[in-house]
Amino acid sequence: MICASSALSLDVQPGAYDAAGVYQLLAVEPNLTGKGVNIALVCRSDTYVDSDPQNDYRPDISLKCFQSSDANFYDDLIGESGISKHTTQIASILTGVDANAFHPEVGEFSYTSIVPKSRLNVYEFWYFVSDYVFTGQLPKDDVLTMSLGWSSESWWSRGIDSMVENYGFLVVAAIGNGTEAYDLPLYPAAGANVLAVGVADSKGTLFEFEAPDPNHSTIGPTLDGRCKPDIIAPGNCLVAAEDNTYKASGDFSSFAAPVVTGVASMLIQKAKSDPNLQIAASGFSGNCVLKSILMTSAKKFPGWHKGFDDASDDYEYPLDFRQGAGMVDALSAYNLLISGLQRDGDVNDLGWDLNMIEADNTIEKVYSFQTGSEEKVLTATLVWNRVYEDRYPFNLNLNLWKDLQLVLRKIDSNNETIVMDMSDSPVDNVEHLFIAVEPNSVYELVVSNSQNVQTKGTAAYAISWQLR
Repeated sequence: MICASSALSLDVQPGAYDAAGVYQLLAVEPNLTGKGVNIALVCRSDTYVDSDPQNDYRPDISLKCFQSSDANFYDDLIGESGISKHTTQIASILTGVDANAFHPEVGEFSYTSIVPKSRLNVYEFWYFVSDYVFTGQLPKDDVLTMSLGWSSESWWSRGIDSMVENYGFLVVAAIGNGTEAYDLPLYPAAGANVLAVGVADSKGTLFEFEAPDPNHSTIGPTLDGRCKPDIIAPGNCLVAAEDNTYKASGDFSSFAAPVVTGVASMLIQKAKSDPNLQIAASGFSGNCVLKSILMTSAKKFPGWHKGFDDASDDYEYPLDFRQGAGMVDALSAYNLLISGLQRDGDVNDLGWDLNMIEADNTIEKVYSFQTGSEEKVLTATLVWNRVYEDRYPFNLNLNLWKDLQLVLRKIDSNNETIVMDMSDSPVDNVEHLFIAVEPNSVYELVVSNSQNVQTKGTAAYAISWQLR
């Protein structure tokens, strides 16, 4: 269980952000307010007439918490625009501020969103699909979030995967609300290149969170056997409601996804402001760097286990079907980001790389590190993008199929290598390791082409690692 820290005063809310490491990060970097970051929020209209959306997709920006927000709207619908309670709640997680808020459970408090100074560009779903996804055009945003989904893949969900691969654009999406809603992870979150977010269970509290309940947060695998979600986050937040009130949102992935989006926006702001880190937010596979960092830095709840309960499949399934890589941790992700890019060779015990590997089974990218005097746990995540055709219907491009593996080797006292662990999924484009390592030892993280199938073409990949 992860609780809001004892240092958190009850007059600062939402407490869920504390469990996600947001307030801890702000204590270190108070200027990470989202300034200079453009967030695309793609929302469905709440009502439809003869399959036509009725333009009620917007947050209620008349509420007090949005008075200082920079919100813009994009649609091509005729008639008056309408308000969506769902979108209002999501938007308040990202950009709302109210110094004089009240909730019966916590009394008076200061309501502060994760990135209050970010620019929020709200797109009606079908407008975004027709004007950006279908045309293959990149919106002028730094990150995109979607708290919606369908149970089956479609041309537009593949088009979003294609957009991610072509532009290195991070897309964050809600995985679904468990067996009470759908049985399978929802698209676009189930897409190979999208960061899929599940919801940590709160048991009805605003301060304590634990591993997801499958009744509230959809679990993997996908229909084709891939691991989803990628990460989880608190979803039960205090959010804006009508009449300038606030309510608990409940354990829904719709509200966990913007929490992760807010954390990613803080990282993007930092990366854009530092020339040494800008590649992490660049169009060259920047989404892979951010996805890898967020997953490596995540905290695992008790019971985390790769794939099914049987240990025999651990090499093939990189993630836990409920938790993904674990709970988002903003401060840990920030520390991993600022550790900086480190090329293969001798590296520190905390770092990341964005690199390329040719389609040759003899090539290895080796990251060698020395452990200290204390026993610690290594977490490492390898991410690359699936390639899709760049026009409708955006089918998966099997001619450019890439399959990588991640291996941990130890160098013993005789200078011989011993394989300690590996992650080699035949279908995922994520590999993940989580293993205790011995003190005062030399280890190697090795990226190479998988033996499962012949990789076609050079693969761009991101890897990150940390000991803690």
